[in-house]
Amino acid sequence: QVRLVESGGRPVQSGGSLRLSCEVLGSSYKDYCMAWFRQAPGKEREGVAAISGDGVPRSYANFGEGRFTISKDRDTNTAYLQMNNLKPADTAEYYCAAAGACYPFLAPRAYEHWGQGTQVTVSS
Repeated sequence: QVRLVESGGRPVQSGGSLRLSCEVLGSSYKDYCMAWFRQAPGKEREGVAAISGDGVPRSYANFGEGRFTISKDRDTNTAYLQMNNLKPADTAEYYCAAAGACYPFLAPRAYEHWGQGTQVTVSS
């Protein structure tokens, strides 16, 4: 059974950086398209960034352009989200998702596998 395990979320001050990790377990398939989503209390889940199975970043949400970078290590079947210049508005539970094919890239409905989430809290 495919399982996604996120890590790296923690409290951080405004302007700080975090690197989130998402490891795919239970599958030898290395070419998952992967994405990061986030959900703040009382808000809908929104796409943050997506990367294709061959490791090419495909889409970023406007709020992440220039601050967030998605990457993928095919050998370890792990996706990363580097987040710089964090703002209090970035506070949310961050979720990793994976699929064999994922379009629209930042639509939750495109993904079949989901992690449990990791909490990011940015204080001012």
